Amino acid sequence: MFSLKNKTAVVTGGGSGIGKAIATVFAKQGAVVHIIELNEESATQAAKEIETLGGKAIAHSCDVSNQQKVNAVFTAIGSINILVNCAGIANVGKAATTSEEDFTKVFNVNVKGTYNCLHEIIPIFKNNNGGVILNVASIAAWVGIPDRFAYSMSKGAVFAMTLSVAKDYLQENIRCNSISPARVHTPFVDGFIAKNYPGKETEMFEKLSKSQPIGRMGTVEEIAALALYLCSDEAGFVTGNDYPIDGGFIKLNN
Repeated sequence: MFSLKNKTAVVTGGGSGIGKAIATVFAKQGAVVHIIELNEESATQAAKEIETLGGKAIAHSCDVSNQQKVNAVFTAIGSINILVNCAGIANVGKAATTSEEDFTKVFNVNVKGTYNCLHEIIPIFKNNNGGVILNVASIAAWVGIPDRFAYSMSKGAVFAMTLSVAKDYLQENIRCNSISPARVHTPFVDGFIAKNYPGKETEMFEKLSKSQPIGRMGTVEEIAALALYLCSDEAGFVTGNDYPIDGGFIKLNN
């Protein structure tokens, strides 16, 4: 089950964190994985690690907020069966404390970057008689998260784009879903804690972990497992949905 043999997958943001875990499990299940990252070194390192594990991965350096560059990379890859839009950045701030520069930066990567990849992949999928898209949204698209105004805006847009694409291309055999993780333990989280709470890393990690009703952060492997299912043929009847993977955060955090 959940084999991706003879499939080509593109994973944006695949050089670290959730994206890297998704790229790794997709390669393990037989897909040829193309990792798209702004940081070429991260993409190359992730591809090397996947190759060491026996998978096949190719690294690409690309700014997803630039449509011409996205077009060039997708054109070079050629035939694609699966797209995972995972590239994204975060920002701390409320509506009144978020600068225009920071708002625009988050929008360009998280919203425009997702749009650019959707814009380029759909014609490819039409030529292939279909394909699968998975967008990485967030629980911030569902509930109010303190001090995450721009980030919440961007993930709400990702959620809405998912529904729109699923509806518009249903007859072209293109499936589109999204997942909404809660807090997941990634290098980004460790870096965020170290930067904002120096000397209190252990205390803050424990506090953030316990903010999930299940009592811990998610793992990147758990997120990747859900991504694998949604992008596999076994999920052929699934489209136009968002799937929270949140340790009970949305429904149980009373």
